[in-house]
Amino acid sequence: MPPRTTVILGSTGSVGVSTLDLLGQIKAEVDILALTAGRNVSLLAEQALAWKPRLAVIKDENCLPELRQRLDGSGIATAAGPTAIVEAAGQGADWVMAAIVGVAGLAPTLAAARAGSIVALANKESLVCAGPALLAVAKAAGGQVIPVDSEHSAIFQVFQPANADQVRRLILTASGGPFRGWTEAAMAAASVEQAVAHPTWDMGAKISVDCATMMNKGLEMIEASYLFAMPSNRIEVIIHPQSVVHSLVEYADGSTLAQLGPPDMRAPIACAWAWPARMAWPAEKLDLAAVGQLTFETPDETRFPALAIARQALGEGAGASAAMNAANEVAVSAFLAREIGFLEIAASVSRSLDEMNDAGALAAGSDEDALDWALTIDASARRMAAQVLSRLKRKG
Repeated sequence: MPPRTTVILGSTGSVGVSTLDLLGQIKAEVDILALTAGRNVSLLAEQALAWKPRLAVIKDENCLPELRQRLDGSGIATAAGPTAIVEAAGQGADWVMAAIVGVAGLAPTLAAARAGSIVALANKESLVCAGPALLAVAKAAGGQVIPVDSEHSAIFQVFQPANADQVRRLILTASGGPFRGWTEAAMAAASVEQAVAHPTWDMGAKISVDCATMMNKGLEMIEASYLFAMPSNRIEVIIHPQSVVHSLVEYADGSTLAQLGPPDMRAPIACAWAWPARMAWPAEKLDLAAVGQLTFETPDETRFPALAIARQALGEGAGASAAMNAANEVAVSAFLAREIGFLEIAASVSRSLDEMNDAGALAAGSDEDALDWALTIDASARRMAAQVLSRLKRKG
C-alpha cells in the first residue's frame, strides 16, 4: 500500500507532538502533506526537517521569514496565515489530526471534513461551535470524524451504533482537577499557578484552567451529545481521580462497558490512526494491582457551576454552546492575565450567556453557513464577555 497521506494541524501543541511521537514509534508509512503551527516556529522547523512534509505552515505571518530561513535548502514549501492553514487542511489527505486549540481550529477542521478526510478530532471547539454541521459535512463527503479526547475516544470504542437506542447513559469521567477537595473560599483565592497544575495530565494553560473549573467537562458533554446523538439528560459526569477509566456506556440491560488505560494521549491517537483495526505500539500496560484503588464521586455543581452552565447551553441549542465557548475563552484569558479571580470565570460566562439570550443573539444557522454563523456568534459572545468582565473589574 502507498504511504498514508497525512496533515497535522497544530503539530507543535501537546497533541500534535504526541501524534508525531506515536508515528515515529510505530515507524508509520506516512506521506505528510503539511504540518501547521501557530507561533512556535523553531519547533515547527525542527519537526519539518525530521519528517520532511511537503508544506510547513505558520499561522503568524510575522514568523514566515524565520521559518523560511530555518528550512532553506530543505525543499519544504512554506506558507503563513489562517487561509494557508485552511488550504493545507483541505488537501484531501487520507488522515488529518485536528489539534488546533480554540475556535481557530474550526475553519481548518471543516475544510478537512469537506475534503472527505478521516478527521482525528482533538479540537473541542469544532464540535461545540458547529457539531451537527461538522458531522453532516463529513458524512456527505464520505469521510469520518474520530474523537481523540480520551473521554470521547473511550465512548467511541465501546459505543455500539446498532444498539444506540438501547443506551441508557453516557458517563464521562473527570479527574476533578487541582481543586477537587478545595472549599469555595479557597478557590476564590486560587492563583494561576495553582489552577494550571493539573494532577494527572500535562496540558497547555487554557485547557488546564478548563479542567480546574470543570468547564472542560461541560464542553465534553456538548461534544458527546453531538457525536453520539444523545440528549443531555442521558449524559452524566463522574469524578474519577485516578484517570484510569476514561468513560463508560450504560445499556438498557444494566451492562456498563468501560474503556480503561493509563493516562496517555498517544492511546486515543493510536485508536484514531488504526480504526477500525487495532495496532501495536509501545504502550504502557495497565497494572490494576499497582493502581490499587479506583474511586468515584459525584461532582459538586455548586462549587463547579460550569457543568450546569454547559448543560443549560446544550439545551438551548448550538448558538448557546458556541457563545459559551467564546465567553469562556475570554474569561480564562483574563484569569491567566491575573485580571479576574478564579471563581469569576464561570460567573462571567453565565452572565454573558444570559445577556446574549436577552439580546436574542443566539439564532441558529444552517449547515451551509456553519462557519460564518459560528464565527459571528463567537465574535458577539466575545464582545459581550468583554463587557461583562469590564463590569466585574470595576466592581473589584
